[in-house]
Amino acid sequence: MREVKGGDKVRLRYRGTLEDGTEFDSSVKGKPFEVTVGAGRVIPGFEKALLGMKPGETKRVEIEPADAYGVYREDLRIRVGREKTVKNAEYRVGQEVQIRREGERTIIGRVLEVGGDAVLLDVNHPLAGKKLTFEIELVEIV
Repeated sequence: MREVKGGDKVRLRYRGTLEDGTEFDSSVKGKPFEVTVGAGRVIPGFEKALLGMKPGETKRVEIEPADAYGVYREDLRIRVGREKTVKNAEYRVGQEVQIRREGERTIIGRVLEVGGDAVLLDVNHPLAGKKLTFEIELVEIV
């Protein structure tokens, strides 16, 4: 039976959990997830885990932050002046917001703090700094 290699399109099912067992993503219900290995559409550690798998095989892998969504970076906590936010917007701690800074792309962040003249946002990926565990079942190589 053939093993997965870079460039292969595969169909699979997976379940992703955090260290405390909390499920953050799953494709177990419904149609299998389809991805081309090496195309960069999934995190690097997930792609590496697929290499060498055979159809019907199930694997459990732990992925360190560097091979997932990166380490948590303090420099990605940014203070945005209220003049750069939506006029009269009511921001709440924990809320996800989009801010467009002039000449830059739109950024998505979580509100950490609301002050009179600024909003403190965390623009790290929500899973940055987290060790992830995936249970992967390779359904087929397409």
